[in-house]
Amino acid sequence: MVATITGDAVVAAVDASLKRLQTDYIDLYQLHWPNRTTPHFAKHFPGHISFSDVDRDAHSAQMLDILQGIAKCIKAGKIRHFGLSDDSTWGINEYIRLSDKYDLPRVASIQNEFSLLHAKDWPYLIENCVHEDVAYLPWSPLAAGALTGKYLGGARPEGSRWSFAQRNGLFRDTQQVEKAVAGYVEVAKQHGLSAAQLALAWCDQVDGVSSTIIGATSLEQLKEDMSAFDLALSDEVLADVMSVFREYPVPF
Repeated sequence: MVATITGDAVVAAVDASLKRLQTDYIDLYQLHWPNRTTPHFAKHFPGHISFSDVDRDAHSAQMLDILQGIAKCIKAGKIRHFGLSDDSTWGINEYIRLSDKYDLPRVASIQNEFSLLHAKDWPYLIENCVHEDVAYLPWSPLAAGALTGKYLGGARPEGSRWSFAQRNGLFRDTQQVEKAVAGYVEVAKQHGLSAAQLALAWCDQVDGVSSTIIGATSLEQLKEDMSAFDLALSDEVLADVMSVFREYPVPF
């Protein structure tokens, strides 16, 4: 069962993090995800989530309590900024509204899943981030490794995320994902790039993306991933990417 985030829970969690990290303060403290259900983790299709039966006032009160806890941490010098994760446009704007109304810390960033396979935040949520000065930080830009092409044809390399039962593709292992990834892998080959470089460079060049969160299990993977941010994809490459994207805009 996921614990509800409260102001007191934030203070306790920050103290515990400082102790584990053996540091005096945290530059950016991100809330892991909202208390309410949001259209993330494959809940972005109609029928998977209902907004009409949500108690808006109750959630707003929870958010105010969270902001007050964050304010205590900032005032005490324990954190400098805070951000959100797996939240929505309404969530961002409600935090901003409450911050303005009660003179509380303002949300600085949001980290949401974003990739060539999962670009539902473009353009609406990202537009909101740009105009509200909220940094947009994509997580899983390689779609849990799928966009490297290593899972094509049912392959499960030993030690990879999808080789573990808990991470076995989750909701990303679909026929549409297979076809989309195959398309992106072919585009990468045509332009002399690795599939990972193509996916990360594309993500980095999306207007409104502030910084991309990457992960790697080997030094070789890390070097490959980092090299993507030195690339500038040409109009030709972007056009080829979009030809695949238009065919498979929401593969999971």
